[in-house]
Amino acid sequence: MTMNFNFYMDDIVNQARSEMETSGYEQLKTAEEVDAAFNRPGTTLVMVNSVCGCAGGIARPAASHAIHYDKRPDHLVTVFAGQDKDATAQARMHFGEDHIPSSPSFALLKDGELVAEVGRFEIEGHDPMSVVVNLQSKFEEYCEEV
Repeated sequence: MTMNFNFYMDDIVNQARSEMETSGYEQLKTAEEVDAAFNRPGTTLVMVNSVCGCAGGIARPAASHAIHYDKRPDHLVTVFAGQDKDATAQARMHFGEDHIPSSPSFALLKDGELVAEVGRFEIEGHDPMSVVVNLQSKFEEYCEEV
């Protein structure tokens, strides 16, 4: 019996993409899409997606639930580390020199400037609700009431 690894991974990737789109996040697949999205005025939550277990079991559920809050970002976007490599690299360039690349992770931008992050170390080993609370604390500080 042989297994087509790419077919298997495509199924996982498509499911991960679908979860984010269903939650209202815009997929950014190219560097140009990243630049255009990051130049929008207001606040933008960026979820750096991945296929690891902490993305599927913690980060994506947190991304979906955190936005149900009195204050939330104006824009919701996602790049997919390991899949859309140019888009992910471009996003990380916008995050600045001090940014430590990790996936999954979140970045909150205000008028294109990084104002807050939630790195993998704040996701892996934590429960989804603690990540939701962490994200919402950043929304409270930087976002407007909807």
